[in-house]
Parts: sequence; C-alpha cells; structure tokens
Amino acid sequence: MKQPDLFSLSRKEGFRRFADAPARQRPETLTRMQIRALGDDAAEDYHDSRHDWHANFGIVQTPQLDAIHEDLDQIVASNRQDGDRIRSAAVIDALPGLGKTTIANLFARTFHRQQMRRLPTVTAAGHERIPVFRVGLTSNTTLRTLNRMICEFYGHPATDRANAATLASHALDCVLSCETQLGVIDDIHFIDLDRRDGMAVSNHLKWLANELPVTFIYVGVGLAERRFFADGLTGKNVALAQTARRWTRLGVDPFRLDTDLGRRRWRSLLKATERRLVLAEHRPGMLVSLADYFFERTSGHIGSYFTLLMRGCYRAIRTGTEALTRDVLDAVRLDEASEQARRQLAAALAHGTLPSALGDAS
Repeated sequence: MKQPDLFSLSRKEGFRRFADAPARQRPETLTRMQIRALGDDAAEDYHDSRHDWHANFGIVQTPQLDAIHEDLDQIVASNRQDGDRIRSAAVIDALPGLGKTTIANLFARTFHRQQMRRLPTVTAAGHERIPVFRVGLTSNTTLRTLNRMICEFYGHPATDRANAATLASHALDCVLSCETQLGVIDDIHFIDLDRRDGMAVSNHLKWLANELPVTFIYVGVGLAERRFFADGLTGKNVALAQTARRWTRLGVDPFRLDTDLGRRRWRSLLKATERRLVLAEHRPGMLVSLADYFFERTSGHIGSYFTLLMRGCYRAIRTGTEALTRDVLDAVRLDEASEQARRQLAAALAHGTLPSALGDAS
C-alpha cells in the first residue's frame, strides 16, 4: 500500500509542499481482461494506484468555488494600503461539508504560486520569502496559543517558554521579515464569545489585523448565528462592534434542485467528476443517470458527495464491480447528517415535491 504524502498546512514546509506539488499522474484505465492479465502482485499495485488517484484526483471548479475566489481576489488585490492603514478581511462562513476550508486553501495556494513566480525566493534583507501563513484554531485556543501557532508556522525557535506578548512580537517579526501578504485562520468558530478567554482571542484577532500588514481570510461555521460579526455584543452595544465593518462575509451554498440553474450545476458536477474515474466498467453518463440518487444521499453538500464517490470507487474496485452502481453505493455509509436527511429527500423526489435533477435535461 502506498503511503500518503503526509504533511501539515500549519507548517511552512507542509504548505510549500501543498503549493508546489505537481499534478498527480492519472493511472491508465485497463479493461477487465487487461487487469486479469497483470498477475496478483501487479494487479494489487494497480488497484492501489487507483485508490490513491480517486482519493486525490484534484478539485472540481464548482460555481461556489469560482464565485468566492473572485471575491477573495478582489479583496486581496484592493488591499494595497501602506502599513499605517487597516486592511479589510474576508470570512468564509457556511455550514459544514460545503468546502469552506478547501476554497480558502486553494486560494492561498494560487496566491503563493503567483507571488513566488513574480518575486525572488529571498527578500532584499536576505530572509526566506513566505507569501502566506495558515493556521487552524482549536477548541481551547488562547492568546498565547494563537500567537504560538503563527510562530510555529514559520518555524520560529523561541515558542516554548515565551509569553503571549513576546510571541505576538515574534509573529509580527516573522510576517515582516518574510514579507507575508496573506494570512488564513481556519476554524474560528472554536472561539466562544460567551467566555472571557474567547472574547480576548476575538479582540486579539483585531489587534493582529491592526498590526500585521496582511490580508486575513477567516474560515468558520455558523459565525453569523454566533453573533461573531457583532463581537458578541447585544442591544445598543452592537453599534460598537468593529468586526461587522471590517469583515466581508462570503457564504457557501449547497447544490440545489429547486431551480433550473441548480439542476444544471448539479449535473455539471457529476459530469466533471465522472471523467476522472478510473474504473474498467465505467461509461460516460453513468453518474449523471444517478443524479437524483447522489442528491438524495448527500443533500447537495460537496463534502459528502466526494466522500460517497471516493468510498464507492474503493468498493467498486475491491468487489470487482468496476463501476459505481446503485448497489455498490448503497453499501457505503456516509456522515450522519446525510444519512438522516436521506429518507426525507428520497420521499420528496419520489412524490415530486422536489424536482428531479434530470427534469430539464436536454
């Protein structure tokens, strides 16, 4: 079994590997007869290469991804203020399973590649150029841990014993020395604004935005519902909140079947992904013919869709079916949210209260 390429995007070395990785090589699609002719060991290696491909075959350019990348590009490109000016930030705020983190990471990768193509790998002062830093928060993030995570991304040596203020100073030095222009902070919904330390971290994010000359992209779940844009304030105090004036909220919607455009987009997703499958019995149009079934199983959430696709491909190879049939996919268990919604969606599709994904297909 081939070992996965293990790295962390919360370290500069890992992010660089992610950003600089070449396109993965697609395995050849063999017929059943050709697979049988390989022999046991060669066939096992071939199957393993296909498992690896299906788990990592790349990103589909969905309308949601394209729209948010266009907004992010506009926000980042317009943030060219000098160091004495506050830059606006972007926040990707949506439900789980809609690709928020993937969207942010891909934008950061594109930005990294653009900067490294245009600028020297070493700054004028002789420091390593790092266009992007990225960290993910935890459920017990404090001022000190947030500052430490930023420092650890850069590999700063003095992170073990320093206090929060010293680490903040180190983080600023890293950003300035490496001429970083973009900072991605994921999972900010872990900040609990009802707790004193949570409010302190929220305020510290404002300090970072004031002091670090970078554009921030924050990623989180249900931030509007958590009063994040109101800084946790209520009543008349909401007018004093800074976040709502500084952050541009970008939402991510699931795929839908209740409009002609939504159904076309859903079919386009299936068409785009089925072209990448490496299965002996797969034929064009097989996924699209199951468009209603895939929606029933995933509720239009792209994270659940790709999980079903990857697990289904694995099962199709292991069982020798070599195609994504309904029987193969029925044997795949998905996330609990999708499983709970499945019966209701199936009934809506069966009774016509939810239009079929193939209803307006030409």
